[in-house]
Amino acid sequence: MSSRRPGVLLTCVGKRYDIVSCFAAIAHTVAADPNPLAPAQYAAHVQVAVPRIEDPAYVPELERLCSEHGVGAVLPLTDLDIEVLATARASGRLPAFVPSPEVARATYDKYEAHLLFGRVGLPSPPSILPEDNLDAFVYPAVVKPRRGSGARSIHLVRNAQEARFLIDYVQASSPVAVSNDVEAPVGEPVLLQRAMSGPEFSIDCLGDLDGRCINAIPRTMIESRGGESVKGTVIADPELIELGHSAMEALSVCGPATIQVFRDADVGVAITDFNTRFGGAFPAPTYAAFEGQTYPELIMRMAAGETVAPHVGQFRAPLTFTRYYWQLQLDTDLQPTGREIVAGGPPGPTAASSAPEASGSAETPSLDATMDRP
Repeated sequence: MSSRRPGVLLTCVGKRYDIVSCFAAIAHTVAADPNPLAPAQYAAHVQVAVPRIEDPAYVPELERLCSEHGVGAVLPLTDLDIEVLATARASGRLPAFVPSPEVARATYDKYEAHLLFGRVGLPSPPSILPEDNLDAFVYPAVVKPRRGSGARSIHLVRNAQEARFLIDYVQASSPVAVSNDVEAPVGEPVLLQRAMSGPEFSIDCLGDLDGRCINAIPRTMIESRGGESVKGTVIADPELIELGHSAMEALSVCGPATIQVFRDADVGVAITDFNTRFGGAFPAPTYAAFEGQTYPELIMRMAAGETVAPHVGQFRAPLTFTRYYWQLQLDTDLQPTGREIVAGGPPGPTAASSAPEASGSAETPSLDATMDRP
């Protein structure tokens, strides 16, 4: 193992203050986001406004940051640059904890993911494209964008007539982000998928650098907003643990992933989405992990060259979480003022002076020092 403790580079950090602050508690953390008002960047020791993902300078800038800050792990916090990072990892340019470019590309497209699941023997709801025989499909079904996120433009349909109408509507009017943060009505590809009844679950997983599953932690979806879970309960469900384990290894996923599934009375358990990044309910597996086994800690240990033994199914359960929102006041230079709306509110941004050394002991600090444990 190297005597140098590596840093971590988190891309497209957005509002994920929880994720950034967990890494910042144990490693020198660099936050990269083109948006100067991305709140999560202030939890990092270094904040950098990088080029937009589609800019040819994006990957070279990430390479520069890795070299400058001794970064041993690069992780995306949204779907937007996973394939870009996967390609850079495959060519040896970035130490990214992401799957292969082929898996990254397929899992970003819900229909391609459905086909991929079929090829590797993973359960997926029946799904077709608009040009297929809509009259022969089993309803109810949902019309949704193939590359959608945040539960955007998902519509329940009861028959082929409704399906045709809403397919045309979504294709003609779904907003797609374009340059300079402007959205315009641009058509996008959609699919028709069997509507799943029964309870919905997510499985928060982590794979090592060789695609072995280290752990799979299921949780219920008590409440979600914009497709992101805000309330749920970690559960020790053997069927879901095994599904997460087998799915991660079937796709050889490196890094974090959140697998969304339904348990339908007719179809059974089936995967409706496979996000190769941390899920919205990141706190759930973090609270559930045993000491020294949170996903940020395991990632930094692997980044330092350590081989982490799989411990699938080992976590605290049942355990319920509920999420809330907080905010930062910024000065005229867009730097946090440290003021809170109530005294003793959530901890403020990590001060640069408190950054862990980028070199020295190779031992990764423990998140338990900053967490209350039952």
